Amino acid sequence: MPSEISIIYARLHALGNSALHVLPNVGIAVAVFLLFLLAASLTRRLVHHFNTGKYHKNLVIVLGRMSQWGLILLGLLLSVTIAFPTFTIGNLVSALGITGIAIGFAFKDIFENFLAGILILITEPFEIGDQIVFGGFEGAIEEIEARATKMRTYDGRMVIIPNADLYKGSFIVNTAFPTRRLQYDVVIGNGDDIQAAKRLMLDALKELPGVEKEPAPDVLLLDYADNGVKLRIRWWITPPRKADALALQDQVLEAVKAALTAHGVDLPYPTQQILFHDQTETADGDRRKQREGWPAGSGEVPGPAREADRAAAASGER
Repeated sequence: MPSEISIIYARLHALGNSALHVLPNVGIAVAVFLLFLLAASLTRRLVHHFNTGKYHKNLVIVLGRMSQWGLILLGLLLSVTIAFPTFTIGNLVSALGITGIAIGFAFKDIFENFLAGILILITEPFEIGDQIVFGGFEGAIEEIEARATKMRTYDGRMVIIPNADLYKGSFIVNTAFPTRRLQYDVVIGNGDDIQAAKRLMLDALKELPGVEKEPAPDVLLLDYADNGVKLRIRWWITPPRKADALALQDQVLEAVKAALTAHGVDLPYPTQQILFHDQTETADGDRRKQREGWPAGSGEVPGPAREADRAAAASGER
């Protein structure tokens, strides 16, 4: 029993000596890490200070955080090396080699979206408040994050779009330029004067305050449709936002219809004429044979409809 106690005491004594030997290095490592924490916080503030106004606000925030966490990671590795001299960064890389590969495959999509978000913030194809069309979604950009972009649709719903899909895909930025052109097709009658109809439409557009004078609106002959002549009205608006576009289109269509109707221009709509033919006339041929896509009949051949009408009329007179 006394021998076992002496062995335990010897081991504790050895551990105490080792701890006392390592303690100065640990103190230095903690001090170095605290200095790196302070430097990381200061670097983030400097990044915000020098880049605010030059780049997008979200990009400045992401760059500041990346700088801060990069310095913190560097300070942590340096502190561990100081506290444990036998432990080197090479040992850490070797130990985390396989683990790093596994983590890389597991978080591939996250890293891809993060990199795409950084590229979107740097290139700035759109900004907060821009209205875009992406796939089956259309709305205004609410926020650009490192992983995803948030869009608010016109009916008040939030759409989360992964940055990788947005960066690699195609989208339309409706508010990229200060002006935007709208168009609408109007069909007039075949017998109406095309030049007169064009003048009436242009005069109606010129009276609307929301239609831009330059570029000037125009009306083009587009097609000879089945039910009339198709004309395309084109006009420009500022600003090119969806609500303004819909409001002005409502005014344009109302003014154009009122002008054309007041001057007797026809606004036709598609019509259809259906002819019923029983194929019982003598001139139709023999119904026992297949004619004009009809199947061959059997039994008594019905008489002509005109003869049946005459027979019915004669019996009524009697």
